[in-house]
Amino acid sequence: MTEARGSTGLNGTTHTRRTPGTPCWVSLMVHGMAATQDFYAELFGWEFQPGPQQLGPYMRALLDGQEVAGIGQMPPDRHLAVAWTPYIASDDVDQTAETVRACGGTVGVGPLDADNAGRLVIASDPSGAVFGIWQAAAHLGTGITGVPGTPAWNELLTRETESVAKFYQAVFGYEEEAVVSADFDYVTLHVEGRPVAGIHGVGHGLPRDRGAHWMTYFEVADVDDAITHITGLGGRLLKPAHDTSHGRVATVADPEGAMFSVIHSAD
Repeated sequence: MTEARGSTGLNGTTHTRRTPGTPCWVSLMVHGMAATQDFYAELFGWEFQPGPQQLGPYMRALLDGQEVAGIGQMPPDRHLAVAWTPYIASDDVDQTAETVRACGGTVGVGPLDADNAGRLVIASDPSGAVFGIWQAAAHLGTGITGVPGTPAWNELLTRETESVAKFYQAVFGYEEEAVVSADFDYVTLHVEGRPVAGIHGVGHGLPRDRGAHWMTYFEVADVDDAITHITGLGGRLLKPAHDTSHGRVATVADPEGAMFSVIHSAD
């Protein structure tokens, strides 16, 4: 990821204000707040404190005192997919929202202020994948990465990369690097020369009940142990653990069905 960084040590990397275009936060809207907090507290060791309430009850997850993610209450009259949503940093969320619309995306929520924390938009790209945009004020985003229980990567799963990559490039100014392969459609998005997110074209492998969507990867100490823990807590294994050039990875779902991946990053 690309951002301004603070100190680096045994406890991971602490972060300050992100460069625009960098994923800076992940948030989950659920039906059962208490049960979901219990699940992630057991899995990642998260603790919780109240956050801005503009969109309803909302809690920030903390790891060793550093904010790492958010969990909010889904309005009872909304029947949306329960999913982790990445927020991408912007210096002017109103202008970015206008660019989203001009490039064929949709703005579903905002722009609106979240107390003194910052200003946000929830949008979707032309393929329907939902993402957030965050203009930081008091809340800069995820406070620490690089240790178990923290976001490690965000990846868009979509039908094909070419057209949707053009959208994100136009909105956030990304540089792109494509994987040259006859049977692997993948683009890495860069900010200032550093990889910050990926777009994976999976063709007809896209779930019919979910469509295009963003996937958050969370760092864990041991992927296989995490799978055992997740299934024991009522979650599900969706894609078995396998080794990649970036580390060992598995895709899972929490008890409400929110998909995410766990990774033990390669050294």
